[in-house]
Amino acid sequence: MEQSLLKGWDQKSSTVVAPMNPIQKPLVWVGLIASLALFITIITVTNMTQGVLFLVGIALGLTLLHARFGFTSAFRRLMSVGNVQGLQAHMLMLAVATTLFAIILATGFSFTGTTPEGYVFPVGVSVVFGSFIFGIGMQLGAGCASGTLYTVGGGKSSMVLTLLGFIAGSVLGAYHIGFWRELPGLPAISLAESTGLGYFGGWVLQILVFLGIYGVTVKIARKKNPPRMKPLETTKGLKRLWRGAWPLLLAAVILAILNAITLSVRGNPWGITSAFALWGSKFLQFFGVDVASWAYWQGGTEPLNQTVLADSTSVMNFGIILGAFIAAAFQGNFKPGKIKPGIATASIVGGILMGYGARLAFGCNIGAYFGGIASFSLHGWVWMIMALLGTYLALFLRPLFGMKNPSPRDSIC
Repeated sequence: MEQSLLKGWDQKSSTVVAPMNPIQKPLVWVGLIASLALFITIITVTNMTQGVLFLVGIALGLTLLHARFGFTSAFRRLMSVGNVQGLQAHMLMLAVATTLFAIILATGFSFTGTTPEGYVFPVGVSVVFGSFIFGIGMQLGAGCASGTLYTVGGGKSSMVLTLLGFIAGSVLGAYHIGFWRELPGLPAISLAESTGLGYFGGWVLQILVFLGIYGVTVKIARKKNPPRMKPLETTKGLKRLWRGAWPLLLAAVILAILNAITLSVRGNPWGITSAFALWGSKFLQFFGVDVASWAYWQGGTEPLNQTVLADSTSVMNFGIILGAFIAAAFQGNFKPGKIKPGIATASIVGGILMGYGARLAFGCNIGAYFGGIASFSLHGWVWMIMALLGTYLALFLRPLFGMKNPSPRDSIC
């Protein structure tokens, strides 16, 4: 195992230094021109704020692909072989985001004059069940919400099916949401405001929890001595910025900063899946379905009658896809391939479970887990626990679709 893991490994960077694929220059130009055209369209049709959020989305896509920053893979590696590298990166990301969110929410800081509000939602049966099936779905679909978007942009064919399933599941969840919201549950609980600790006290509490989780991960690693993540191929010097792999911990910090920028620009943290519900609902509405009468849209039907470019989550999603596409083209890795039948089925089923679960749980790994915990919401912590449990169950389901789980006998992806 050690030989296969260390072969070709630059000990200083902990990454494989190897010849890179040639830059796919035509695709790079396609991505850059498409991004510029869409940016001009967005600011022309809507406003500059939407354009800025689109650029933030591009930055998110670049970061996610260059670091191959995973939520799905991190949970899977932890539950299968005890590898904690991904979860440790999550803790750093959450710690930085929590710090920035505490400052923004406590001071009301905003670039646009919009009062910032975190994602703090009730904790009930819908959150528990929704996050659990999301955990199953992301292991079958081979990607979470952010993972689905950046791997679609990166050229992974099966993730297109996951995305379509995601949209379908989101619409179905929106249709059923009235039933789930009537089930028993607790009110929205903020570990900063609801507890009386304030944002400084809430920040101290969460930092202590992050440190505690990190300490547990260290003990897990010592006890299980798990295989390390397979290092990504990269290059050296400044070329690494656009050609090579970015360190996982650096990506964690960048993602936290970009989420804080999102909060201070649009007034809410980064989210992904509400756009999927919107896209699917608009599709059904086009064919005469009265989606506006659903309980999900009773808070406001304006998005159904506006261009999707007016929806900030949608433009950020478009940015993520294009950012990842540009990054993959620079690396020479945009190479869609054939999809095996078992993988195709798993992708669709996984996408549906994630879409449905995200609507029930007030978000996905980004809106509920990342944004929720950074916003001091109890529901974000519940989401994390239940998604991990769903991941554990999914380890037994993946082989049914011809999907492999990490092995303790070799380096892992």
